Amino acid sequence: MVVNNSVLVTKLTGLYMKYEDALCNNKLEILDELFWNAPEVIRFGITENLYGGDEIRKFRVARPDFKIDRQIYNLKVVTFGNDSAAVTLEFRRVMDGIERQGRQSQMWHYFPEGWKIVSAHVSLLPI
Repeated sequence: MVVNNSVLVTKLTGLYMKYEDALCNNKLEILDELFWNAPEVIRFGITENLYGGDEIRKFRVARPDFKIDRQIYNLKVVTFGNDSAAVTLEFRRVMDGIERQGRQSQMWHYFPEGWKIVSAHVSLLPI
């Protein structure tokens, strides 16, 4: 098994940046496209635990239409073979007038229809 195939790292980095733009600009169709639509997909958010594509989609649709302004750093993409990858990063974001630091991790898997996020986790560090 090859770890960190440079072609795949570049591909997944581009897909992550597509996700980041969709997240920050509330592009729901792209977020749906990038997440695996299956009961097994999981998204642990700052205040919610979501199980399955339907719960994740309902959460996104119910969110107010707002732009998320955040700065990401320490973006790391690690590929495992040709069909699995981990994406991790840290971010800064002002929330309720207070700058907060957070972290995010995603597991991606390659399916016949392309790369999909199969597990995601977002958390904030204590103030």
